[in-house]
Amino acid sequence: MKKSLAMCAVAAAICFGTPAEAIDSTGGCGLGSMAWRGQSGIIPQVLAMTTNNTLSNNTFGVTFGTSGCDPNGRVTGGTGKMVLAVIENNMEQFAMDASAGRGETIDTIAGILNVDSKELGAKAQQNFAYLFTDENVGPADLTLKMMELANA
Repeated sequence: MKKSLAMCAVAAAICFGTPAEAIDSTGGCGLGSMAWRGQSGIIPQVLAMTTNNTLSNNTFGVTFGTSGCDPNGRVTGGTGKMVLAVIENNMEQFAMDASAGRGETIDTIAGILNVDSKELGAKAQQNFAYLFTDENVGPADLTLKMMELANA
């Protein structure tokens, strides 16, 4: 049964392609995304994706920079969510790495945010007291602070 589902998923990807919208949960770029811009919820997202897939305008848009697409854009998959996942799943290790100014969690976060790992590590170490205001600091607060440090 699992093998059949996997084969169906592969067949669908081959037949229908792997749209940019699969990477960006907000519908990506294209005419559909422009038509339903600013609206939220499942229905506008589905309509935007359906329009983009039906008209196959994403490839043209990305190639030529039309329909709200950026040919120089970077596939991010929600950098804030990815940083949050790293921090949330590695709180203790992240605290040790931040205090040392280096380590696997710092390298991972730097890679996600596309910044220099050594610079981010130095900022985390210099701002350790800012990051860890108390023993109950949460992963969401740490994520916001780390992203702020990365952009400073």
